[in-house]
Amino acid sequence: MDAPISAQELIRPWRTATLVASLVAALELVLLLGATALLVAKPLAHSLQRHAEAAAYAPPKKAIFTPPVPKKVPVGKPKLSRAQTSVLVLNGNGRAGAAAAEATTLHSLGYRVSGTGNAHREDYATSVVLYRKGFQAEGLRLAHDLKIQVTGPLDGLSTSALRGGQLAVILGA
Repeated sequence: MDAPISAQELIRPWRTATLVASLVAALELVLLLGATALLVAKPLAHSLQRHAEAAAYAPPKKAIFTPPVPKKVPVGKPKLSRAQTSVLVLNGNGRAGAAAAEATTLHSLGYRVSGTGNAHREDYATSVVLYRKGFQAEGLRLAHDLKIQVTGPLDGLSTSALRGGQLAVILGA
């Protein structure tokens, strides 16, 4: 006769069957997800492509902010000759003798130098030509002669600080 089956032997087949059933279910899940991706991917790709084409061919939207275009103000010709134009030279870069050297250059170009000195600051990044009211054309001519890009009305200097001059040059780095 057969020996009686122990409790251990009765449980083992169920464990194996449970593991096999779980693996089969996991494999079915992976296959279903793959099939779903294949079915959904093509229509989704076409939809994205149509949306991208519509956005590319759409007329451009009007900008919310457009910066103002600076108006060119006619300056006119200088009223004073170079010999009549007086310039104050200020050193704004901290290098010793820079103002005196620039004054020599201005003398060689025919300008009168009303004086030299140090600016209130020594950290100017670029040279600047400043002009009194009514002498913008002379300021632009001086800036052109010295190849200085920045010009503007007197800012931070009083007309008495110019020592009788019409223009000021602040030397930068």
